[in-house]
Amino acid sequence: MSFTKKIATAAMAFILASSAHAGDTDIAVIVGSAQDGFWNMVKKGVDDASLMVKANGGTVNFMQTQNYDNFGPDLASLIEQAVAQGAKGIAIPNWLPESETPALKAARDKGVVIISFNAGQSEMDNYGSLNYFGSDEYLAGVEGGKYLASHGAKKILCHIQNPGAVNLETRCKGVQDGAKKAGADTFILRVPANLDQDMNGTSEAIKSELIADPSIDAVITLAAWAADAAASSIDQQSKTDKIQLGTFDMSASVLDRITKGTQTFAIDQQPYLQGFLATSMLFANLKFGTAIATKPVLTGPAIVDKTNVASAIEGVKLGAR
Repeated sequence: MSFTKKIATAAMAFILASSAHAGDTDIAVIVGSAQDGFWNMVKKGVDDASLMVKANGGTVNFMQTQNYDNFGPDLASLIEQAVAQGAKGIAIPNWLPESETPALKAARDKGVVIISFNAGQSEMDNYGSLNYFGSDEYLAGVEGGKYLASHGAKKILCHIQNPGAVNLETRCKGVQDGAKKAGADTFILRVPANLDQDMNGTSEAIKSELIADPSIDAVITLAAWAADAAASSIDQQSKTDKIQLGTFDMSASVLDRITKGTQTFAIDQQPYLQGFLATSMLFANLKFGTAIATKPVLTGPAIVDKTNVASAIEGVKLGAR
């Protein structure tokens, strides 16, 4: 997830990207900021699943917040709007339970079927979610921490771009625990939310910590764009060969660094699958009464490093990884 500067009015808090008219929607898929490139990969999965939905007489309304400045209330508003428009099902991550869970409970009480994806695995039973499609955030963090420590890291900086977001805090907790089991320490750097998506500000914040504590020999970020910022701060100190870099999620630049050996790894949660499975399985349940027996359905974590980076690159070229 990423955050941008606040806009003036609540009326600009969200956008709807859909060809469906109000009242015609069978499914609403609600995600994060329209300014966050991560959701493009999720949307590709949603769009591909929508072909099946449309072939069977349904529609998909893809809904996004404009930014992350008023995130919890904006998500609750989108949930309420989806219900008001007649959505029979809602697929949504649950990052902020204090805002989202009450709105999802209210939707469920009105007969709306809920599917969780990307975030909210631990919360989904509170509103009767049909299933969860996504990564186990804690396990992903544990694997990342263990990976860095097993490759020689002694002190790891874990950067959180949105303090308080359940999935991000859980990731760094996992990194901390995984690293500890492998004999390494972890320092969690929580920066102000207004630095999210701010490359220069984030790079400077990470660089300041690296200068203040020369014992930090590894950095892990929770988004691909933040890995770019961290790579810049490491490079500015000419420590590319001394400080390991890992990240959650992937991009062309992340995979290029892994190929060149200037980044150690990335953790893939397969966002395309999250969007595809959440959309197709929600509609299939509504239309055909089908459901997957496995709950939750985990799409990650998967470690991408120099041993398997070539196959990941092809997926990124197609906009799905």
